[in-house]
Amino acid sequence: MTAPTPLYEQRRLGDWTIHALQAGGQQLDGGAMFGVVPKPLWEKRIPADARNRIPLGMRCLLVEHPTAGPVLIDTGLGNKEDQKFLGIYGIENTVPGHRTMLEAALAAAGYAPEDVQVVINTHLHFDHAGGNTARDASGAIVPSFPNARYLVHAGEMHYATHTNERTAASYFPRNWDALAASGQLELVQHDVELVPGIRMRHTPGHTPWHQSIVLESAGETAVFLGDVCPTAAHVPLPWIMGYDVEPLVTLESKRALWRDVSRLSSLVIFEHDAVVAFGKIGETEKGFALLP
Repeated sequence: MTAPTPLYEQRRLGDWTIHALQAGGQQLDGGAMFGVVPKPLWEKRIPADARNRIPLGMRCLLVEHPTAGPVLIDTGLGNKEDQKFLGIYGIENTVPGHRTMLEAALAAAGYAPEDVQVVINTHLHFDHAGGNTARDASGAIVPSFPNARYLVHAGEMHYATHTNERTAASYFPRNWDALAASGQLELVQHDVELVPGIRMRHTPGHTPWHQSIVLESAGETAVFLGDVCPTAAHVPLPWIMGYDVEPLVTLESKRALWRDVSRLSSLVIFEHDAVVAFGKIGETEKGFALLP
């Protein structure tokens, strides 16, 4: 597999500059990624390899915030997993000279890990929050962003620390324990302004406390979708991942979100699409769709 490119893409949102940062590539089973959608339909959008896997990204968003400083939304996988784990999920997230591809993407955007002041997690699955912490040269696990506040929804943290046989494989305490120990972890609620112009929107279904992140600057809006809609191919309402613990709840989360982003002409950011970072969604005769 060749990891998704480019490392970062830059846009203006109102008065802000935002950067879509590619934290790596992964390959997951196409059937799992599209749930009940038949393969002859989804494979037209994202072709599968001989093992039925499709290429995916792990995109994060860096916001050049004028008062809060650099804000990073989600952190990819990080560098703590072994080669067996990387092989199972088809992970490519290393770049020579950097601990991770996310750090390389940050550098390409002109920033170092020490510059990041706020980290926001949509949820705590390993491919979204694994980069919260890093294994240093001595083997110790430390915060990846030493000067940042890490904001996690209180409900998601409870869910992540009270797992069952279905959910345990996605949540690793090593991705947040060091943050609690350092005093950098803050539990928050949705629909509360985290920093001026940035708030969480509850979009349950993938997990019960999954959050999408809403950005508002100078009359323009954007939504970092997280896993409510992982790729541009998942825009149609019934195209929902088999990984979602409550798929019918995802359906209603998408319906409500698409109504709002369509009405506001909001920019949306796809976290797992290997090619498409940004888009806009509108309502057509056949339902909601990605606009050309």
